[in-house]
Amino acid sequence: MTHSASMATPAAGASAASTAARRDGPDLLLGAAVLAVIAALVHSLFFTPTEAMQGPAQKIFYLHVSSAIVALYLGFGLLAVTSAVYLWLREERVDRMAESAAEVGLVFMTVVLLTGPLWGKPIWGTYWTWDARLTLTLFTWLIVLGYLTLRNAIEDRAQRARYSAVLGILAGLLVPFIHLSTTMFRTLHPQPILLKPSAPSLPPEQLTTFLFSFGAFFLLFVALLRARYRYAVDRDRLAELRGGED
Repeated sequence: MTHSASMATPAAGASAASTAARRDGPDLLLGAAVLAVIAALVHSLFFTPTEAMQGPAQKIFYLHVSSAIVALYLGFGLLAVTSAVYLWLREERVDRMAESAAEVGLVFMTVVLLTGPLWGKPIWGTYWTWDARLTLTLFTWLIVLGYLTLRNAIEDRAQRARYSAVLGILAGLLVPFIHLSTTMFRTLHPQPILLKPSAPSLPPEQLTTFLFSFGAFFLLFVALLRARYRYAVDRDRLAELRGGED
């Protein structure tokens, strides 16, 4: 029995290595997403009319808003849903998806927090103001950062998944408040011009550019999420193999 188990571990390790090797080739989806993002940025900078009131600074809109929608509604929304499902099912694959969504969503939200001040300075006269939407957005970013920090601080896998799931749900619960903050509070941030009950308040050329930009960033989100999830699978499989060898 001991000899059989000792031979099974190398076989399992070879299988895991073979699976990882098959993924070592170029990620075509990620490559296509990067090209789409570059094309969207070029289109917004050079082939979209400049907005009359805000001037060239308005072109940050396509990067800023696309990243915000992807981060909040896709990244953090998926984080909250998968965190709740994990607490119900205790399924490790769901926990991996929550972790991946949090990390990718945090990247896009970092883009939001960097581009927002760059857009706000020429329009508002200041890089930052502690109004409701900006403060809630920063607070949500910190919660997700805490989520990822907590995951690195707890060694027990089940305990780590349970505790972090609570933070993941909390981050998701803040998303509706961020969306409604401009109507609930007095704020410098403009009212929604896209995600609202009525038609989008954008000229056709700008709306087309935004949809192109959002599609590119959506594709990038999917590609990064898939790559991050695959990394989590390989990492956990390697940890199990090392545990079996011990």
